[in-house]
Amino acid sequence: MALNKIILLLIAVSLSEPSSVNVSEPQCKLQGKPLHPQLWKHGDLIIGGIFSFHSGWTDRDFTFSSEPLPLQCTSLNYRAFQYAQSILYAIEEINNSTTLLPGLSLGFKIYDSCGSAAEAVRRAMVLCNGYEETASEEPCTDSFQVLAIIGESTSSQCMSIATSIGPFHIPQISHYATCACLSNKKRYPSFLRTIPSDFYQSRALAHLVRHFGWTWVGAIRTDDDYGNNGMATFIKVAQQLGICLEYSMPFLRNYPKEKLQRLIEQVQVSTSRVVVAFLSHLDLEVLVHAFAEHNLTGYQWVGTEGWIADSQVALLDSHHILVGAIGLAIPKAQVTGLWDFILDVAPLSSYGSEIFNEFWETMFNCKFPTNNESAGHTRCTGREDLSGVQSVFTDMSVMPILNNVYKAVYAVAHALHKVLNCGDTCANKRQPEPIKILEQLKKVRFRTKEGEEVYFDANGDPAAKYEIINWQPHKEGHIEFITVGLYDTSLPMNSQLTFNEHSIEWANYAKKVTVQNG
Repeated sequence: MALNKIILLLIAVSLSEPSSVNVSEPQCKLQGKPLHPQLWKHGDLIIGGIFSFHSGWTDRDFTFSSEPLPLQCTSLNYRAFQYAQSILYAIEEINNSTTLLPGLSLGFKIYDSCGSAAEAVRRAMVLCNGYEETASEEPCTDSFQVLAIIGESTSSQCMSIATSIGPFHIPQISHYATCACLSNKKRYPSFLRTIPSDFYQSRALAHLVRHFGWTWVGAIRTDDDYGNNGMATFIKVAQQLGICLEYSMPFLRNYPKEKLQRLIEQVQVSTSRVVVAFLSHLDLEVLVHAFAEHNLTGYQWVGTEGWIADSQVALLDSHHILVGAIGLAIPKAQVTGLWDFILDVAPLSSYGSEIFNEFWETMFNCKFPTNNESAGHTRCTGREDLSGVQSVFTDMSVMPILNNVYKAVYAVAHALHKVLNCGDTCANKRQPEPIKILEQLKKVRFRTKEGEEVYFDANGDPAAKYEIINWQPHKEGHIEFITVGLYDTSLPMNSQLTFNEHSIEWANYAKKVTVQNG
């Protein structure tokens, strides 16, 4: 059925006094202020996206006597631009295809959540209902605005979005949210993902630890849905396998210094030399610096896909703390043409000049000329060369995650192709009901141009496959990620975990694993 137009005022609220009903007022009108996407392009049908173009925001003072000011987002997140570019690339390919959705053009609306769950929900509501400043004498009965929403990256934000849009059967596909809790279709009926659930990763980590005879370990987790749920499953399985935990500590990068110090002190007094780290890469970066400051070296780190293959972590000055680390990573992937497309960022300016200008000015440390231009800044020309820049944006070690975004867009396109019953052309270009897209997404099965098969199981999850990565020091001083094993849930139980143990380098630059029991 059509989705009634629902405007949830989650951030800005109207504080005006109630007045008597005026029958001449429009029955359907936008409540609050319009919220425009950071990137957009018109099309016959629209795919939505929500990413954290910024990873934080400035605190606001709430007087409760006037409408709050808009959220001021801070800390530009280059990864989100890579994700957005992956959507644009997939849509461009599909729009040029003569076999997938022929004669139909896809557009996009991509929003910035600023790393806030509340803002992510607000953007999801806008994608569902529209943001135009319009009014109608008719009741709010327009159909929803997007085919599906791609994003967000974290489990906590995805849970918030999925809870809001799930009752309306609007599909949401995440490329990076791994919490096993999101497989619960009673709570999140319209959530799918192109990255495996931590249901498998947590179990694989426990079996990996037991395989090497580590039965006395410590554990540190990101204090959110990703870390807490993932670690809870790991501990349950580890105990079944005879592994004992000396400690299990939560951590967030914005923890006060006192809480970080308590964690450091716990590690200092511990006797276990293995640290299982169910952490995001941002939290790990802060933690590794703290380990280095306190000279906590020689620990055998065991990591998750959240950081084990992140090249930015390996570039840290304190990366020596993690030499010999071993853990699970999303398998390497290749999407022909995507890297070059992402690096050719100039066309973004035609889809969202404001966010493009901020990206460009931050990347090249310059300013575009304005009417109130201040002195002391290098002026941006728009012709600066990105090819010579070394940054998170030009780092393509996250290609497996970008491939997940790419696959999510194609999954929506294949589902739409079926729903619209397209043949040589898509004669029907009407917006389908969301439940029809969702039901077809559950059945979709296709291969990418690289030959990778894409489908979802009954829980909306893909098949779980991981590479086992080992951090090995290169003679020139940098870290290399060496694949030393595989974990594949499609194989028989006794064959799922395989290693090439002779190629592994351990903590303290050892060539042989040290077994330590409690």
